[in-house]
Amino acid sequence: MTRVSHFIPAPLKKNLPVAALIAAVLLWGTSFSTMRTALMVLDTWSLIWLRMVIGLICILPLLPKISTRAYQRGDWKILVPTVMLQPCLYFFLESRALMLTTSSQVGIISSFNPLMVTFGAWLFLSERITWQNWAGLFLSMSGVVVLTLFEGSQNNAVNPVLGNFLELCAMTAAAANMILIKQLSSRYNPWTLTAMQLMAGTLFFLPGIKFIVQAPGDIWTFKLIMTLLFLGSCVSLAAFGFYNWGMSKVNASRAASFINLIPVTAIIMGWLLLGESLNPIQCAAVVVVIAGVILGQNKAKKHGHTGKMAVGPRAL
Repeated sequence: MTRVSHFIPAPLKKNLPVAALIAAVLLWGTSFSTMRTALMVLDTWSLIWLRMVIGLICILPLLPKISTRAYQRGDWKILVPTVMLQPCLYFFLESRALMLTTSSQVGIISSFNPLMVTFGAWLFLSERITWQNWAGLFLSMSGVVVLTLFEGSQNNAVNPVLGNFLELCAMTAAAANMILIKQLSSRYNPWTLTAMQLMAGTLFFLPGIKFIVQAPGDIWTFKLIMTLLFLGSCVSLAAFGFYNWGMSKVNASRAASFINLIPVTAIIMGWLLLGESLNPIQCAAVVVVIAGVILGQNKAKKHGHTGKMAVGPRAL
């Protein structure tokens, strides 16, 4: 992506990180409905393992360009938690949540992620959050709240309380991962970090092979295979790669604000693919979410004349 950007006009190049972030969250939003479809015939561990393997296969052509020369002594102390939080814990918790609640509610719970990341960026990355950032964040979150309040009754949620709790845990893991990715991206190539995540996920979900071997042959329909290819190449590889690259170019808090586009995509895809509810009030809430994301794109100002960002709690 870096080499290609040399041939792109400056105005467009400036917006490439934003385009990458938007592409990532749109792909993540579509994953909720497709994941639920695949989970109807596949075990959780086998589905995630297949996603990781497919993503790893797709990234093989880039391996010669992926370097670990940025590694410094002791980096494993931050690299191991990074890849364990996401994809390992994140995917496991979210896939379990999808089995217990609706794809729309899972997408809605994800609205807490930007708040977690923004607070973490202020606390650990010394990012100064402007009032526009906070206003945009809470505006988009209020839109998400309306989405869930007017979602309507759905009979395909087995245990929505537990499912929503597991999704909240997944979002906590994802937020911690994003803060760590932002720290690591100052030295590591984003696609190197993505490859590490895929390799860790492949090893973590390796027990899923048992179900694949025992599964009857008639489950491997064309629809399931295409779903797996989409989840592996587009969601596991492209989305995480795009988001890691976009986050390396902008503030973590600004990148996190795009996460609230996930429930918008999720609820629309849930309506289109799974027949879940979508009413006029929810449509208005979607507009509110998008407006909040746009408002939250105000860049944080630099502190004083030092060229450094204002330090979070240490600035008080």
